[in-house]
Amino acid sequence: MLKHGILGLLNYGNMTGYEIMGVFRDSLSHFWAAQTSQIYRELQNLEKQGFVSEEHVPQKGKPDKNIFAITESGREELLRWLREDGGIAGVRSPLLMKTFFRGECSKEENIRFFQEIAAGADVFPRGKGAADQAKLQYENVIADPRKALFWKFTIEYGVMYEKMLREWCAHCIKELEEQL
Repeated sequence: MLKHGILGLLNYGNMTGYEIMGVFRDSLSHFWAAQTSQIYRELQNLEKQGFVSEEHVPQKGKPDKNIFAITESGREELLRWLREDGGIAGVRSPLLMKTFFRGECSKEENIRFFQEIAAGADVFPRGKGAADQAKLQYENVIADPRKALFWKFTIEYGVMYEKMLREWCAHCIKELEEQL
């Protein structure tokens, strides 16, 4: 999936690995985490596959930079992936797996478990305002407002998910507290 996320970003315009990491950090991290090393490793793989090209740009007084661009075969791969019938193939959630077996823990441990989840439920590491700001910034990069609309949808999903997670934790804590 990281491969397709990078192709999708490069489809909007050429970027350095550092810029790609910034977009992941500011806009995509609430649904897809990526480390800098993963992004650079994936960029190398994408170049080997012919999905991206790399241009080395020397700079005076700064380290040189490498700018990546999507190739025509990279665009074809992105569209193939977007059109494939992947759907949502079941949920794998470590949180729900742990919750399922929490009966083995004490009431106090379980209440603390849900309190910690609620406290850490922020899906936007730098706050929703930063995500909204990034969305506006990238809207300026994307000439087509219809395409930017889908970025808005993912941010709204993150906001709704965060709200649901906090409400679910509050519900679980309330039920645990009402137990004898």
